[in-house]
Amino acid sequence: MSHWAEIDNNNKVLRVLVGDNNDPAGDEGYQWLIDNLGGTWIKTSYNGNIRKNYAGIGYTYDADRDAFIAPKPDNATGFDEDTCQWITPKVEREA
Repeated sequence: MSHWAEIDNNNKVLRVLVGDNNDPAGDEGYQWLIDNLGGTWIKTSYNGNIRKNYAGIGYTYDADRDAFIAPKPDNATGFDEDTCQWITPKVEREA
């Protein structure tokens, strides 16, 4: 199965849908999405093989990095450019 993220004009992910790998057009459902739903669709990978991270609602697509980036958590202390993930402090648990 292929997965497609619809983004708005600000590159925010609105929804993620599954395409058909057996689509006769050979585009894994992309043309069906365009013809029937319109919008702008970017392929995403459930296992992170493309675009660094699997897209989720509220994520942002960064075209320069060709990556989906999660919303910044309140406690994020930085950003990992290699993984395009936010760095958050580790919390030590009491024994």
